[in-house]
Amino acid sequence: MANTKTFVIRFAGHAGLAALFISVALIGILSGVMFAYAGDLPLISGLDGYAPSAITRVYASNGETLGEFATERRLVISYDEISPYLRNAIISAEDKGFNNHFGLSVSAMLARVSSDILRRRFVAGGSTLTMQLARDLFPDEVGFTRGDKSPERKIKEILVAIQIEKRYTKREILTFYCNQTHFGHGTNGVEAAARLYFGKRAKDVTLEEAAMIAGIIQSPARQSPYVNRAAAKFKRDYTLQQMAENGYITQEQADEAKKKPIVTRGQPQPVRSVAPFFTEEVRKYLEQKYGAKALYESGLSVYTGIDIGLQRAANRAVDRGLRLVDKRRGYRRDKPNLVQQGQNLETYRHERWARPINVDDIVPAVVMNVSPTSARVRVGEHFAELRGDGIAWTRRAPPALFKVGDLIDVRVTQVDQFAAISGVSLDQTPLVEGALVALDNRTGQIRAMVGGFSFDRSKFNRATQARRQVGSLFKPFVYTAAIDRGYTPTSIIIDEPVSYDPGPGQPPYQPKNYDGKYEGGVTLRHALEDSRNVPAVKMMEALTPQQVISYARRFGLDSKLEPFLSLALGAADLTLIDMTSAYSVFPNGGVRMRPYPIVKISDRNGNLLEESRPDPQDAIRADTAFVMTNLLRGVVQRGTAGSAAKLGWPLGGKTGTTDDYGDAWFIGFDPDITVGVWVGHDERKPIGHNETGGVAALPIWIEFMRAYIETHDPKNPPDFIPPGNIVFVPVDASSGTLADEGTTGINEAFISGTQPGTAFPH
Repeated sequence: MANTKTFVIRFAGHAGLAALFISVALIGILSGVMFAYAGDLPLISGLDGYAPSAITRVYASNGETLGEFATERRLVISYDEISPYLRNAIISAEDKGFNNHFGLSVSAMLARVSSDILRRRFVAGGSTLTMQLARDLFPDEVGFTRGDKSPERKIKEILVAIQIEKRYTKREILTFYCNQTHFGHGTNGVEAAARLYFGKRAKDVTLEEAAMIAGIIQSPARQSPYVNRAAAKFKRDYTLQQMAENGYITQEQADEAKKKPIVTRGQPQPVRSVAPFFTEEVRKYLEQKYGAKALYESGLSVYTGIDIGLQRAANRAVDRGLRLVDKRRGYRRDKPNLVQQGQNLETYRHERWARPINVDDIVPAVVMNVSPTSARVRVGEHFAELRGDGIAWTRRAPPALFKVGDLIDVRVTQVDQFAAISGVSLDQTPLVEGALVALDNRTGQIRAMVGGFSFDRSKFNRATQARRQVGSLFKPFVYTAAIDRGYTPTSIIIDEPVSYDPGPGQPPYQPKNYDGKYEGGVTLRHALEDSRNVPAVKMMEALTPQQVISYARRFGLDSKLEPFLSLALGAADLTLIDMTSAYSVFPNGGVRMRPYPIVKISDRNGNLLEESRPDPQDAIRADTAFVMTNLLRGVVQRGTAGSAAKLGWPLGGKTGTTDDYGDAWFIGFDPDITVGVWVGHDERKPIGHNETGGVAALPIWIEFMRAYIETHDPKNPPDFIPPGNIVFVPVDASSGTLADEGTTGINEAFISGTQPGTAFPH
């Protein structure tokens, strides 16, 4: 027994000496290696200005995100903006000795080296959190390439980590790490990860959410809950247990958190912008002014005047309006057929069916059966019948519409209590295009913008890029010049056939009214309300085209305007945003506010880079603007836009239609906002017979304005405030003469001194 004890003591002593010798040898070797590689290491002080690639975000007026631009999805945050749960979870999962080592965990490294010697090969591992950071921040300097597990790479990684530890505090290093680390799906940093997986900020994650984020760091591509929920839960539970064993939480807390399921609230792909056409305008501006690198890597914050509620209303209005226009052209049977493609109708799955489907969504459906009175369709696992009102717009029977296997579009009209689709109606993707833009009258800020039916179909922005003939939209500029030159709303213009000689070798110019009729003497008001062509041309002749063009320039219409009489009827190509801005002059007292998309831009540190302010430009006199506003209100009350009167709101505006029904417009306003709508094809071809501005564009405008009005107090609408020199006189609506006592007339607005008879204040 004594001999055995002596042997053990001697062996322990020899082992201790051997261990000491090995340790000294390793330290000596490490020192030599450090000296050998010292010249190849990066300048760590560069981290003082740590600025990794970050997301540039575009914000709506209420702070919601409109769009993002980035090569790496990252939002840089401070130490205090990271939940303590998340900080402790990362340390527990990746480096439990983080707060005690100097960048290298000797015990972990010795264990790894011993394992490598036994296996006779070098295997990566044993990296501290700081070593991982060194590899991520300086991949070129440490020689990191995917699959590289060489001792040289590990040595450089250690040396860089030690330098980082010497220069920065543990708090700073952990913050670097939390902002730098990759978390899958193109996302870097804990802030972007928290939003990706749970739809919240990093400072707000719960214990179990923090553990899941930390748990997947080693392999987010395989362990993301969007890829493998079981693997994500396993790693989460492991991290929770490590947190308990390291004293960050109690075992009871860990056990309770392990029982909870992983509930994701984000999505692996960036959220689709609610205003893609507008966001693209912002992107082009940023890239042109600041360059692509700043746009995609510098983490700019871009603030705009977009109203999220109005933007959604604009999206709905344009979508529904264009579908209605398209349906009037009939049903098209150019749909793909799954039977002809060799697909199995019972097992076919469309990718859209994997996402939630709600009432009013338009989704693909497979025709499973056709009878004389109905068609049975399948949407995912649900079946519904297309019949009656659901197909009435086609004016055809089901056998003339469908074949078994057709992949068609349907609008969901009813979902039962079990979330099963129980009612659908037939729909189709429209061929016609459209655009809408809404401007704040007093600032010029863009409140909503839709540039086409679908951004996926075409990124061409028809609100800002398309130059189209404006038709009768131009007439108010003619009459503005007339009012400014002494004409009044009751001035008489003769509506009769007329012919003009345009010059040698040219056929006579003979403008005609839309209805082909002539009414003789009409008031200026009636000519505008009813959009009579001949009176507008006659007024253009009386004023001269050059005079009218000079007025149009005041409204910001800087495009080419030819001095021909046909200009009175809109023979000019202009953009929707320019025309909408021009119309905002009327309700804004004669002042044009230059439209602008961006309110301000700041860098990642909150420093202001630029700021836009309202840019007022005097266009016309305030009294002239009010008289024109009053005239354009008549277009809504009695004229070509009469269907908008049902909104019961102070509104004015004008329809516009080209001769061949190729362009349909309506631009209207209330005291605070001006909204323009255009409908047409990208190619210069007719929309369809009788598709006027009042038929094709006005319904879109009405739907948008209805949503806009719902955000206001219906009992306290805004009002158009007249200047002090405006007087109101009751006149006969048809003749423009003073209204007799007891007769129905309108309270006409006149610039003081131009009114017929005695004026009285409003």
